[in-house]
Amino acid sequence: MNTLHNYHTHTHYSDGSSAPVEYIEEAVRQGFSALGFSEHSVLPFENTFALKPGSEAAYTSEIRKLRETFSDRIEVLLALEADYIPTLSTGFEKLKQSLGLDYIIGSVHLVGNSYPDNLWFIDGPKRETYDEGLKQFYNGDIRKAVTAYWHQINSMLENESFAIIGHLDKIKMHNQGRWFREDEKWYASLVNETLALIAEKEVIVEVNTRGIYKGRSDSLFPGETILRIIHERNIPVTISSDAHQPSEISLLFGQAEEMLKKCGIRSVSRYNHGIWSEVGIV
Repeated sequence: MNTLHNYHTHTHYSDGSSAPVEYIEEAVRQGFSALGFSEHSVLPFENTFALKPGSEAAYTSEIRKLRETFSDRIEVLLALEADYIPTLSTGFEKLKQSLGLDYIIGSVHLVGNSYPDNLWFIDGPKRETYDEGLKQFYNGDIRKAVTAYWHQINSMLENESFAIIGHLDKIKMHNQGRWFREDEKWYASLVNETLALIAEKEVIVEVNTRGIYKGRSDSLFPGETILRIIHERNIPVTISSDAHQPSEISLLFGQAEEMLKKCGIRSVSRYNHGIWSEVGIV
């Protein structure tokens, strides 16, 4: 790639390990042109991964100061990974405007709506949490559960404004070949419906390497099948590591680039002083 950049980064303000400056110093050392910080947005219930209520000012202030400090070496960007939960999450555009963000990554980690106790957590390190939620909320009906996930993504695309969609097919992470196959007709139909919406809304798809380097997935989010359709539909992509530690900021970027080229994709989206443009993959 002509330039290194990562737009999906978590620090100790949410569920990352370290202070923002440590990520920037590592990015400078690796020759990055840009690093975007994207803490998990505040949620209206207790959790272990999102920004704590009232911490937004400290987070945004620190990133802005670091942007000035490192302005001659790297472009530092201020963003959020905003969780979309119908009736519970804050509107993305309101977040962007009130906090003065450069962009928002829209993601679904919790499937459901209305009440925190009714949410199926599909992420995190424990496969048991996924399985328990599947049984509790969907009576073990994986097709119903997975359909709810993809339909919630569709609702996010239809009702919110954001630049990047995060780890598009993360619903597969704890499946690990047990409950459904990605080549099943019903699953492919859900994927195609969502990709049509993504193309219509002109949202960038994040190609996320974290599942592989954490040993929780055999493929990228999204995987090869979806990436081939993304190429056919001319949907823009960007590579991210979803870093939670400074050492993770560029993990498996080379592998991701090779997969993109294998699928016919020859460029990625880059944010440069307020404008998204395409840069070629070497």
